[in-house]
Amino acid sequence: MQLRRETPVRAQLETLLEALCKSPAKTRALPDQRISGPDAMACVEAAFKSRLLDLKARELKDSGEGFYTIGSAGHEGNAVFGQLLRTTDPCFLHYRSAALMAARSQKSPGESFLHDCLLAIVASAEDPVSAGRHKVFGSRSLWVPPQTSTIASHLPKALGMAFAIDRKLHLGLASELPPDSIIFVSFGDASCNHASATTTFNAACWASAQHIPLPLLFVCEDNGMGISVHSPKGYIASVFRERQGIDYFDCNGLDLAEAYATARGAIAHCRETRRPTFLHFKVIRLLGHAGSDVESLYLDERTIQQNEARDPLLAMSRFVVERGHVTGDELLALYRGLDERVSRVAQSAKQRPKLVSVDEIVKPLDFPQPAELSEELAKSASMEKRARVFGGKDKLPENARKRHMAWLLSQALADLMVLYPQMIVFGEDVARKGGVYHVTAGLFARFGVGRVFNTLLDETTILGLAIGAAQAGFLPVPEIQYLAYLHNAEDQLRGEAATLRFFSNGEFDNPMLIRIAAFAYQKGFGGHFHNDNSIAVLRDIPGLIIAAPSRGDDAVLMLRTCMAAASAARRVCVFLEPIALYMRKDLHEDGDGAWCFAYPSPGEAAAIGEARHYPASQRVAETQGGILLVSYGNGIPMSLRARARLAKPLQGFVHVMDLRWLAPLPITDFLEHARRADAVLIVDECRKTGSVSEALAAAIAEDDAARPRRVKRLTAVDSFIPLGDAANLLLPSEEGILAALSDMIANCEVAR
Repeated sequence: MQLRRETPVRAQLETLLEALCKSPAKTRALPDQRISGPDAMACVEAAFKSRLLDLKARELKDSGEGFYTIGSAGHEGNAVFGQLLRTTDPCFLHYRSAALMAARSQKSPGESFLHDCLLAIVASAEDPVSAGRHKVFGSRSLWVPPQTSTIASHLPKALGMAFAIDRKLHLGLASELPPDSIIFVSFGDASCNHASATTTFNAACWASAQHIPLPLLFVCEDNGMGISVHSPKGYIASVFRERQGIDYFDCNGLDLAEAYATARGAIAHCRETRRPTFLHFKVIRLLGHAGSDVESLYLDERTIQQNEARDPLLAMSRFVVERGHVTGDELLALYRGLDERVSRVAQSAKQRPKLVSVDEIVKPLDFPQPAELSEELAKSASMEKRARVFGGKDKLPENARKRHMAWLLSQALADLMVLYPQMIVFGEDVARKGGVYHVTAGLFARFGVGRVFNTLLDETTILGLAIGAAQAGFLPVPEIQYLAYLHNAEDQLRGEAATLRFFSNGEFDNPMLIRIAAFAYQKGFGGHFHNDNSIAVLRDIPGLIIAAPSRGDDAVLMLRTCMAAASAARRVCVFLEPIALYMRKDLHEDGDGAWCFAYPSPGEAAAIGEARHYPASQRVAETQGGILLVSYGNGIPMSLRARARLAKPLQGFVHVMDLRWLAPLPITDFLEHARRADAVLIVDECRKTGSVSEALAAAIAEDDAARPRRVKRLTAVDSFIPLGDAANLLLPSEEGILAALSDMIANCEVAR
């Protein structure tokens, strides 16, 4: 038996097509109420395109000219969805959806599906979807956001967009989508077991129980295999057939007429009821998982041949000829014409330009420049609108006394919600309760349940909801209750939200601002889960904007900038709010109120990557030297207190720099000050490994003009944080900063 099965599978189909040429031509088409002749032929043409692309992709891989071989062979029945769905029904597609995409493209003049796919397979920079970065299905005009999901991580955002369609209608906001649109999401049977899938099914049931409209059509393309692992027989039906909250349909996806009729019914049901709908679409997998997969290692010869005998293209071809929709000669001519076209287009695609520079590759990940945001930051809601929300002009936050960070953030969120009617705030406990730390207090009463609402306790759903809602035109501001909880769902941020611009060459985006109650120093409260100080997973995500304010006025200024970056530059921003500083009012001693600040006037903002400075004395600055103390978050008030505890003549030797932004780091500004200093002390409340301090120390080491002879890091220990006072043993302290400063100043030239 041949290990590679492309040749026998192709030969089997071509032999049948030649045999069908000998079939007597029908004098008239035999009607079938399940599918019309034109629809059947459209599906067959799409299926042929899909199969020929699969075969060509493997030829290109064999010659070293192609780079992607996961195909759709055996799944071509999904062409019925491409034919039946409207092009205004957004589709989040499984990677075996070539036939669906071909059928959808055939309905839209100007689409060049074969050309686009082949450019992607050869990784050409002219690929209109990802510009050669990855082989994905996608089209702005066809409402197909590109998915790189090889499992089920695209399901949560499909749910988010389904939620957003009816929510926009409820709020009276304009939408690019018709009000009766539905969301289509496809996946394999093995993917149903992934956490991203199970949480989405659960969230769909949760929404149904509350009568929340959710027009989401789940299509499980069940081929019974997860690469080499068999799905238990009957498992999908047993799990979903009687599931409360999700309506179940099933069909044989290898039978064109049955698949079309059932798909039509499921689509209509989802559209009319606005309920989650599950279609169990039974197919087979041919040619293995991908070109590198040798099926004979885990399937016996008899099983492989039985599967090949059930090739859906065989049944489709027989059906359209036997029903009189086409003659055998016409069908063979269609196939051969497409085969020649695929070969011709592939030959052209191979010659097209590739990505050749780092700048080309990373362009979608570039941080927005100040000029991109200046117009957006200049916007401000009218005084009348603001006064209505805040209860009068005299109650506008800029007229209030100086306050702590939590209060200032709450006012800033309200101000932004006035400015951006498409902004929604959601998460666990954010509505009536106002959040665990009361940062969202008052928003529910001011803006209502349509814009401020609680979610179920699942971070994957929260972030997936944000991604899908953003793609539907909202500006989502989800809250993750604690930094440690982000790790339950970090793939939604890392693998989905932050990659969309990259894998769509900037054509698609999902702008959002994710608020996270973060960092430690909660006086030992809560242990690790309420005092997590690990941000490595965030700083490792290319293009992600990360803000970490240390004081209330900066929190307002930076929040505005992040929202402008989301709105105007369509970026994903993470806003890390130091829990221990939410309610802090004093700096040096009880009652001094030195860590309370006035609410910045509308229109003021902090530039992305711009640090705040608490300078050394003028004399030290002029003569150069002294100590540069760099920190952020909780480290800033600690560092300022430590500096104030030095002998008065020595306080002027310490320049404190608040990074404020952890991505992009203000490296240029940092190095300019480091070059003038005798020594640099980096106080980093996060772990020694994977922290900002590593990047700063490396920047000095790599800078040819760096002057400091001594660079010291004061970081948290590489450990989870325990409960109680023991937490303080692991974290940088005011005493530790003071000791490090005293030691450095003793060896400082200017001080001597």
